[in-house]
Amino acid sequence: MELLSVIRRWHCRDHLPIREIERRTGLSRNTIRKYLRAQSIEPRFQVPERPSRPDPFADRLRGWLVLEAARSRKNRRTARRLHEDLVALGYDGSYGRVAAFIRQWKHEQPRHARQRVGVFSCPCASSLGKPSSSTGARTGR
Repeated sequence: MELLSVIRRWHCRDHLPIREIERRTGLSRNTIRKYLRAQSIEPRFQVPERPSRPDPFADRLRGWLVLEAARSRKNRRTARRLHEDLVALGYDGSYGRVAAFIRQWKHEQPRHARQRVGVFSCPCASSLGKPSSSTGARTGR
């Protein structure tokens, strides 16, 4: 519905020609004319809300993802392996749905939670920029 209001605004208020609206939206001129002539156009089909396939397994999958995030990168299970484990538990959905769920979960996590804290530390980091006595300039020449 938002596109319809944009098309009407461009045509009525901004006085853009239909061909320019066609270029901007990628719709055909006939479709744009139909939208401009109609008082209101309702969507022809509303997609009903339905649960996705991974929903019954969502809590278990989230738990696994939290555990996997704590592991080092080389020791983590891949999305394909997580899908195989879900199939072993009775999941009959596709790998793509599991991968989409994992992508969504990763996107919802704060950035610092996704990054693993460094294991290595540099004890000499505090002394960077300070000349040490062993590498200092010699004054005895």
